[in-house]
Amino acid sequence: MQRFHRVFNLLESHQYLLMRMQLLICKLQFYPAQQDNRCRYRYIIALSRLIDVKRHTIIFGTVIGNIVAGNGNHVQLWLRNAGRAQTINESHENTDYLPGYSLDHKLRATTDLQEAVSAVDIIFVAVPSQSFREVVLELRSLIAANTLVISLTKGIEPGSFSLMSQILLEELPDNPRGVLSGPNLAGEIAAGKVSASVIASDLRSINSLVHDLLHCNSFLIYSSHDMFGVELGGALKNVYAILAGVGAALGFGENTVGMLLTRSLAEMSRFAVHMGANPMTFLGLSGVGDLVVTCSSALSRNYRVGLALGKGQPLEEILGEMDQVAEGINTLGLLKAEADRRGVHMPLVKGLYAILYEHRPVVDVFDDMMHTEEAQDVEFVTR
Repeated sequence: MQRFHRVFNLLESHQYLLMRMQLLICKLQFYPAQQDNRCRYRYIIALSRLIDVKRHTIIFGTVIGNIVAGNGNHVQLWLRNAGRAQTINESHENTDYLPGYSLDHKLRATTDLQEAVSAVDIIFVAVPSQSFREVVLELRSLIAANTLVISLTKGIEPGSFSLMSQILLEELPDNPRGVLSGPNLAGEIAAGKVSASVIASDLRSINSLVHDLLHCNSFLIYSSHDMFGVELGGALKNVYAILAGVGAALGFGENTVGMLLTRSLAEMSRFAVHMGANPMTFLGLSGVGDLVVTCSSALSRNYRVGLALGKGQPLEEILGEMDQVAEGINTLGLLKAEADRRGVHMPLVKGLYAILYEHRPVVDVFDDMMHTEEAQDVEFVTR
């Protein structure tokens, strides 16, 4: 059997100094292995992080890179900061953003952007949704037409209401594409707790490749061919996580929480059908899996926003204290407008919008929502 090394680059954008974002660019090349008859991978992962934060948080891209290195592959992080790159190479720790998190010795850092992106074959993009198109446009002149591009971004583009896969199709029409999403709290992944994600694309070969790259004992990869469904699950659940946080602050009982989660899932799948997605996708990791985690964990930024709102803290003050983007805030207004335009019944979205943007009392809005829900429970039943 012919033996190969695969070379990956993982890169994070360096352009947006007031926003938290990551851009992971992976380069895949094949050349004969010299040591054993197993298929081995060598990854070059370029990654930088925007500064101006009050406290350091775990970066999903770094965790992904460390998983790759832990699987026996050579990983190189691309950074703008030469001092930080040197620290990572010498101490095997990103002390600025992941203090105490040991990086595999096969993971190395570099500051050479051109080297990182030249002749890349696979790109993972993980930036806030409002910056996704700008980053992709910047990459367009640097990558080959057949480069595989995978989105890790959970969100919807303002203005166009485009999903990230749609942006990739518009701006990189010749490039194969896919999306990765799931219940992935980076802190738990970094701690080695078992997690799982879903790779969705039009091609089985892409799903198989990404599975081989990321699958390990503590990070499991499943596959789907419903990119819209997987993306919408990751984007929409952020809105309902805010609502769940509000409910927690108000002291909701377990029955109410169960009702809120299932009605959230019903709204998500109802809207997804209007976007061309398969409602059954929402029964998987990127739907109910991500929804449950995001709506119940204090590690969820969107849940924390809702918790603070429910305790009476103004939204502007909450966002000012955060060191990461809460995508649900951006998605809510977009989702409300699009649901109204399409005539999709979404009382929970309407209620949260009233709390955040119409400044209605939280208790009054929740009381209204409890009396406006449709009687139908499960809308998509196979007979």
